[in-house]
Amino acid sequence: MSNVIDVSRPSPHVAKVWLNRPDVRNAFNDDVIAALTAAFTDLAQDDALRVVVLGAHGKAFCAGADLNWMKTMSGYSWDENRADAQRLADMLWTLDQCPVPVIGRIQGDCYAGGMGLAAICDVLVAVEGATFCLSEARLGLLPATISPYVARAMGVQASRRYMVTAERFSAVRAHELGMVHELATPDTLDAKVDDLVATLVANGPKASRECKRLVRDVGGVPITEALRSETARRIADIRASDEGREGLASFLGKRQPNWLP
Repeated sequence: MSNVIDVSRPSPHVAKVWLNRPDVRNAFNDDVIAALTAAFTDLAQDDALRVVVLGAHGKAFCAGADLNWMKTMSGYSWDENRADAQRLADMLWTLDQCPVPVIGRIQGDCYAGGMGLAAICDVLVAVEGATFCLSEARLGLLPATISPYVARAMGVQASRRYMVTAERFSAVRAHELGMVHELATPDTLDAKVDDLVATLVANGPKASRECKRLVRDVGGVPITEALRSETARRIADIRASDEGREGLASFLGKRQPNWLP
């Protein structure tokens, strides 16, 4: 199972998780779902970690479901289909709940379940020639388990179109919709990702995690008195923390903070 993804640690603060089935354009199957779930469960427990890069080996990021896996599923009962879909839903949730920022590195095709992986990323960098597609309707299916993440990433109105039409669309279009944050050429993709990694590693480790949690908690929520009180409490907590005090002292003292080498 483990060879279907490639997990590396170029530094104590950085993890890279690569889909590793380039011969089938990194398509999903049970093994990939289980391996990603296990990898991100482990990474979530690592207090030294500051950023995860999610990418793929080969010409494509992820082409969706593996054909052999789909053939197997075609004979499943309702209960078997329900259990199988739950594993995928749980995997996406595990990745989405990763406490540190996740950078997505997209090249080639990003289809179906691959769009779910892309949508959970906090920062998404894609090659200009990459192609996106919510292709399920073309097969008489629907992108149910990935839909909450896709709708959040590219907006409800765009999701209405691309889920019902199953049209392919370009990375440039995904950038216009706000799903893709940075466009790159094949030659500059890794450099852009590396720059973002360096930027994230330079930030306060606790602050970075708390910023990610903050966006999740306040996004789309009515601005009530309770929410205003909660946001005030959070800034007070971080200001009074060791990291917050060190960050301010280093800024005023014109020196690097102690979380940088």
